[in-house]
Amino acid sequence: MPEDALRVLVVDDDPMVASVHAGFVHAAPGCRLVGTAATGTQALDLVQQVHPDVVLLDLYLPDLSGLEVLRRLRASGADVDVVVISAAREADTVRAALRGGVAGYLIKPFGAEQLTERLHHVRGARRTLTTGVLRQADVDRALGVQAPAAAGARPGPLPKGLSVETAALVAEALRTADAAVSASEVAARLGLSRVAVRRYLEHFADQGGARVRLRYGAGRPERLYEAVR
Repeated sequence: MPEDALRVLVVDDDPMVASVHAGFVHAAPGCRLVGTAATGTQALDLVQQVHPDVVLLDLYLPDLSGLEVLRRLRASGADVDVVVISAAREADTVRAALRGGVAGYLIKPFGAEQLTERLHHVRGARRTLTTGVLRQADVDRALGVQAPAAAGARPGPLPKGLSVETAALVAEALRTADAAVSASEVAARLGLSRVAVRRYLEHFADQGGARVRLRYGAGRPERLYEAVR
């Protein structure tokens, strides 16, 4: 587990659902579960105790609504991102959550891959926003706005199983690398699995956004990738 692993708190009043979502977090590379809460009050207390980076927040809780929890978190000044995980799909509810400053909104039921993508986006945004002076591309990436033509990527649909959010993270890692890098090196930097990162890198190479060369040593040559600028 990397030192900068994303610390995640799961908030859901259904024990079975909370357990499933906790399992998703455990399986997500670069993420660490730091607690679960079944009520809004417990969630607010745990935020003060365990200092998560992100709260996965259900909106239907037995004591406080998730929106009220969100309001209190923002009023307290807690340095925590919130991703709503809820069955609520009414437009006014989603708007209220967005106005409250959520970093993501997942409608139940959802799969592990969807949650992992949101968590990786939050992790990437938090990394980006730690620097003093940002470029427009940095701000766009933190907000989830896809750059029109990022180095390492080319326009066109992604193959099934690849996401726009993760593609942007891998493309940026490739673009900012000082030299050609392996899938393992990019995976370690992003906290993703090597197998997943290699799929993105190979896609970039197929689309002409990356060059591939081989690094020879003991055993099978290692594939290295560099962005086409």
